[in-house]
Parts: sequence; C-alpha cells; structure tokens
Amino acid sequence: MYDQHLPRNEANHAPLSPLAFIERTAEVYPDRLAIVHGELRQTWGETYKRCRQLASSLRRAGIGKNDTVAVMLPNTPPMVEAHFGVPMAGAVLNTLNTRLDPETIAFMLDHGEAKALIVDPEFSAVVAKALPLRKNPAPLALIEVEDALYGAPAQSLGGTRYEDFVAAGDPAFAWELPGDEWDAIALNYTSGTTGNPKGVVYHHRGAAINAISNVLEWDMPKHAVYLWTLPMFHCNGWCFPWTVAARAGVNVCLRRVDAQAIFDAIRNHGVTHYCGAPIVQGLLVNAPAAMKEGVPAGVKAMVAGAAPPASMIEGMEQMGFDLTHVYGLTEVYGPATVCAKHDAWNSLDIGERARLNARQGVRYHLQRAAMVCDPETMQPVPHDGETMGEIMFRGNIAMKGYLKNPQATEEAFRGGWFHSGDLAVQYPDGYIKIKDRSKDIIISGGENISSIEVEDVLYRHPDVLAVAVVAKPDPKWGETPCAFVELKAGALTTVDDIVQHCKKHLAGFKVPRAVVFGELPKTSTGKIQKFELRRKAGSATAINV
Repeated sequence: MYDQHLPRNEANHAPLSPLAFIERTAEVYPDRLAIVHGELRQTWGETYKRCRQLASSLRRAGIGKNDTVAVMLPNTPPMVEAHFGVPMAGAVLNTLNTRLDPETIAFMLDHGEAKALIVDPEFSAVVAKALPLRKNPAPLALIEVEDALYGAPAQSLGGTRYEDFVAAGDPAFAWELPGDEWDAIALNYTSGTTGNPKGVVYHHRGAAINAISNVLEWDMPKHAVYLWTLPMFHCNGWCFPWTVAARAGVNVCLRRVDAQAIFDAIRNHGVTHYCGAPIVQGLLVNAPAAMKEGVPAGVKAMVAGAAPPASMIEGMEQMGFDLTHVYGLTEVYGPATVCAKHDAWNSLDIGERARLNARQGVRYHLQRAAMVCDPETMQPVPHDGETMGEIMFRGNIAMKGYLKNPQATEEAFRGGWFHSGDLAVQYPDGYIKIKDRSKDIIISGGENISSIEVEDVLYRHPDVLAVAVVAKPDPKWGETPCAFVELKAGALTTVDDIVQHCKKHLAGFKVPRAVVFGELPKTSTGKIQKFELRRKAGSATAINV
C-alpha cells in the first residue's frame, strides 16, 4: 500500500547536488567571507553572483549539458568558482593536473572533448605547446586568467580575459539543478602510469554525498576556515570546494605549497582545517622552530597517500595539530575511508597510537560499504589482521565509470563492487590496513614481501624524510627489495646504518638488498612515483645483507 498513490514529484523529491550548497549559503550568509587570495576578500554573495555569471557566459558560448570545460588552474579564486559555475551551466568540469606535460594535456583535451579551457598565466606556456598536439579539429574556447600574485609575465594564448568573460554573464542567471543526480559533474583523469590516463566520471549525487561526509568525519563547524594546500585538481580537492560551501566556510587560497606561506596563512587568517599528502605534513613538522612561533593549537589536518609514521604523528602533536588519516582513490571521489579515532587511544604510547592511526580505517559515513575481499571468490577475508585480500567499495561514493572505456569500467565493478587494486587485511574491529598495491608486492624466492611493511620500518629511522621500496630483479631470488631513501637535511646516515636498522625489525629476506639515497620523484599531490623508481631499480647497486 505504501507504493500506491504516493508518487515521486517535484514537491517531495529533488536531485542531490553540491550546487544547492552555495545557493543556500549565499541566501543565508551573503556577507560572510568566502574567498581570501592576497588582498582579495570575496563574500559568498559575491561568489555566488560570479558563479552564475560564469555559467551564463558559458551558455552564451554554446556550452551546455554534458559539454566538457577543462581548467588548468592552481588553488585560486577562479578554481573555486569553476566548481560551481561550470556545472551550473550543465557542463562537466575537467580539472587538469598542472604538472602534466604537453602531450598528456593534449590527450586529455581530446579524449574529454573539451569545448573550453580556462588557463592560469603560470601554465600558458605548457598549454601553448599542448594545443598544436591536439587531434580533435573542433574549436576550443580559451579563457585566460590574470593574477597579480603570479608575479611573472605570461604568454598570451589569444583567448578571452577571464574577468571580461565573467563580467559579460548574467548575475541573475536562472541555473537549474541537474535533471538527474546521476548526471556527470566532473571528469578526473588517473595518473596514467601504464598507458593513457583513464577518465573518471563523477556524478552530482556522489559529489554532494562525499562533501557532506567530509563534514561528518571532521565534525566540521559552520564558518570553518579551510586552507588550500591540497590541489583542487586532485579529485576536485577531495570534494572540499563543495564541503566549504556547505559550511559557509572560508577558502584561503594558496598558489604554491610552502611551509612559510602555510604557517603565515594559519596565523593571519585563523585557519582551522587543511588537507595534504604526507610530504606536506612532513614539510611542516620539519620546518624550523622559529617558523612555527605563534601558530595556534587545534588546527585539524587530514592526511592521505601513505600511512602517517610515528615521527609525523608526534611532530603534529607537538605543534598542537590534530591529524586524521583518510584513504581513497580518484574513483571514489578522494577519501572514502577514515581511521576514526577513539578516546581510549589517547592514553597509549606514541608507537601504539601510530600503529592504530596507520590503518586506513572504516567506511566514510555515507559510503555504503568498504571491505577486504578475496578478488577471485568475492568473499570477505577473515577479520584476523593477517589474511590479505583486495579493498573494495560499494555505495554512493563511487564513480559512474571510465569515460569511453566500457571494458575498464566493467572490470572495475566486477561482482558488484569497485575493485581498488589495493591489498589489505581487516582487523577484528573492522578497521582496514593496506599491505600493498597488488603491483607492489615483492615476490622473493616464493615469499611475498609487502613494500609498505618495509617502508613503515624505514620511516622509524630518525634521519629518514621519505622512502619508497620497490622490487629489484635478482637472478637468484627473482626479486628483492630495493629501498630509495630521502634523508633529512644534514643527515650523515650510511647505507649500512639503514640496513642494520631494518635487520632489527624485519625478517632477513625482507631487508632491502639495495639502498639508494636521493630526492624521490613525486607527483604534484606529493605521492611518490614508484613507477619511476621501478625503472631505476634494475640498475641500483646491490649490497650484501
């Protein structure tokens, strides 16, 4: 009887979309600060108006539903505005990684069939090289941002000035929610370390739900002040542009990640929250003490990309920062699990707290499920902290699929779950801990070695700043661990010191047979590029252990 004469209609059902967040915030808090960038102070009322103007101008340029608008922007006001103005036009936002080479940019513009490209002056030169490499003959509207904080002359691409483009739009543009919350809102490309990048498509529902999950996981208060250390091009900044709008918070923009700039922003603007890869957190922990003076306690930080070692947790605590460990992938909108902390952990020693906080944790509030399964049988592994399986997700925080790649989409969702490719165990309390990427397991003499386990041990060495362990070909064992180690400034640690440290904590066959010192190659989000290190591992010098 509950299905009879009770129809869904416009009065009792509306599609979920993060666009509703900025609409409400602009109505309720029009005079609250929304964006800080250099001398710029922009309210939510002003920001909403500009987003509507951007949407209006895009429509007038012939861009509408399911058209792609690419942006090559740092963490600046136009990037915040694009997260609302582009989907208000019905279009799909494609945030390009600003560290990419011209060939990859050209591929993405073609594959995503971009109709417009918004460019910051810092990236004009690389875009100028990418444009002639495009194979798609369709015209591409170029919109060029000007930013005094860039502080260098920019190469003109002959496009329209961003401010002129926005000003020409209607501030009362009557945008609409998507007809279906399943409609695409964003396109994000994976790193493409083995062939061309895959285009991950997000829907309005997932964007809204993950944005709200961010609020819930952090107990994020109204009018929080969020510092943009995490690139907004990365998983749409883990959906935080939409999260900040939902909380009528403040976007403190930051063109470049720099320890001094971060501490200054925290002091000057009362920053309460920020996100970043371990390399960003390490940058702050290892900064000179004088740089940290006057930084208030209580700042909340999120870290993802690798488990935070004990030294990082201890260093953050000494600064008075509260660190939350999350885990996810591009395909699940950024973070989709969280290592939810318990009060009882506070009384434990730093080593045990680090062990517990290093786990990837439990599903986000509004994710339906996250579990570790045998990828062949699709059955959950025992919750014993030892049996390894693959992390899988199901629910509201999962991509639509890969653009123009039905085979990859079908494989990713095989068995009704999203397959992450990350190998992990699950503990009796349900918390998940990654052991490795499936491709990063080192098989030495028939024994499986977790590169993450070896890395965890290396991070305990007081002189180690960053580390990555990969497989090195070996004529006797097939593969052996090769450790690439980046030392802290001034450290005099030797290869033998590293080996002896590992021998204290690892079985002999897990100890690296090669150790290479030097700066590690990293992505723009701070992730170590293991694929580059695998190329080097074949020529790494072996040592006797």
